[in-house]
Amino acid sequence: MLFRSTGLGKTELVGRVDDLQRQGDYLIMYVDVIEPVKWRIRASLSFMDLAKVMVCMAKQSVVRFLLSPKQWGNRKPQHPGDF
Repeated sequence: MLFRSTGLGKTELVGRVDDLQRQGDYLIMYVDVIEPVKWRIRASLSFMDLAKVMVCMAKQSVVRFLLSPKQWGNRKPQHPGDF
C-alpha cells in the first residue's frame, strides 16, 4: 500500500494493513508504515464511511481489477505513477 500526503510534499510512504478492530461505533484500521519511516497509522471508519467504501468497491472497474487473474500472483505491482 502506498500513501502520499500534501503535508509531506512528494514523500511516498509504503505500508501494510495490519488489523481492523471495532471500537464503539467505529472500525479502527491499523496500518504499519515501513518506508521511509516506521509509523503506525490509525484510521477510524464510521458506518457511513464503510458504506461509501462498499459502493466504491462495486464499481465495474474495481470489480474487474479484483477478478483479474494477474492480480492474484505473487508479483510486485507496478508503481501507479503520480497519484
